[in-house]
Amino acid sequence: MPSDAVVAAAPDTAERTGSGWSLLWSEISVLFRRWRTWALLAALAGVPILIAVAVRIRDTGANSGRGPQFLNEITHNGLFVAFTALVVCVPLFLPLTIGVVAGDTIAGEASHGTLRYLLVGPAGRVRLLVVKYIGAAAFCVVGTLVVIAAGVLIGAALFPIGPVPLLSGDTVSLGEALFRLLLVALYVTVSLLGLSAIGLFISTLTDVPVGAMAATIVLSIASEVLDSLPQVDWLHPWLFSHYWLGFADMLRQPLSWESFGQNALLQLGYILVFGALAFGRFTTKDILS
Repeated sequence: MPSDAVVAAAPDTAERTGSGWSLLWSEISVLFRRWRTWALLAALAGVPILIAVAVRIRDTGANSGRGPQFLNEITHNGLFVAFTALVVCVPLFLPLTIGVVAGDTIAGEASHGTLRYLLVGPAGRVRLLVVKYIGAAAFCVVGTLVVIAAGVLIGAALFPIGPVPLLSGDTVSLGEALFRLLLVALYVTVSLLGLSAIGLFISTLTDVPVGAMAATIVLSIASEVLDSLPQVDWLHPWLFSHYWLGFADMLRQPLSWESFGQNALLQLGYILVFGALAFGRFTTKDILS
């Protein structure tokens, strides 16, 4: 027969598990009900639309050699709108939106006076941190998919769609090209997880969400600036933005997973380091709001 302690612990464990899932669902639903979230997603969707409309209006048919990669291929195949939009969004627009969402995770609750209320319940500080990070990661997924979906739809509406030539010179069917796009979405999502962890940590340092957002965005820009300087090339492999545009390997035949693995390992390192820093800071923080 089980002891009284085991019998008593079983409902308590089930209750904590249920509250954890409820907290996660609440976080995701609140995040995607906010007008700010929809405004950020609309801005991301506007990038491929703007690119497609601009190319459609001013189609010279000439390859000037300027502009983002894939830009001159858009008129031949509308799927290149999605690829071009990702090249534009990954260095600037996606990190900007991720900085806003991740920087608001803890600081936003503190500024609204709801952080203490959340911690009074059975959530606990560690569980709240995990839930907040999963919410930021969910936005990474949705934001990337919005850019790709908007690019495919506007590309199909304004330009012909067909087999896609890869960077290696091979041509793949429309179905395989869409599958490659999903792989690119996975690559980009993984690329942004390290920045999300940095934003979560910064958000535990302040009760002012705007400051946490700005600091996260500034750090992403600083990382990209450093990555472009040959004088600090020894530092490049350690920068979280170093492999952000490595998704070009998803567009070669045969498919190369080398950069994906290096990128995933680097982002995991940032998640572990800044997750530990966020844990250390948040679990010892005096919650006043």
